[in-house]
Amino acid sequence: MHRLVILVLLLVPLSGSAAALPCSISPAQDTPASALPSLATVSPADAQHAALARIKAASPQVAHGELEIEQGCLVYSFDIRIAGKRGVEEIMVDAGTGKILSHKHESPKEEAAEQAKDKASSQKPQ
Repeated sequence: MHRLVILVLLLVPLSGSAAALPCSISPAQDTPASALPSLATVSPADAQHAALARIKAASPQVAHGELEIEQGCLVYSFDIRIAGKRGVEEIMVDAGTGKILSHKHESPKEEAAEQAKDKASSQKPQ
């Protein structure tokens, strides 16, 4: 029993940090959006090129792209549509290195929920 308690105590701190992205630039969460481009060392065009290169499909189209702070990291986030596939591929590119940090498929329902969340957070006074 004593060993189990020690094991749990050791693993609990790891579980909270498992969602964090391994990024090169970690601005403060309250950094204004207008200051983010000066922190990025990768151009938007290079980040978009990296995101599109990740997609293994004919004619992917960027539906939306932005520079933002996500999970404590400065990233370019792209929603990419693929012909014949519902939803979007969300790809996050490190704004400091150009490396892909995250790639996941979002269903139309997940995409709508994220857009609503983004809209609500952008309307909060800073």
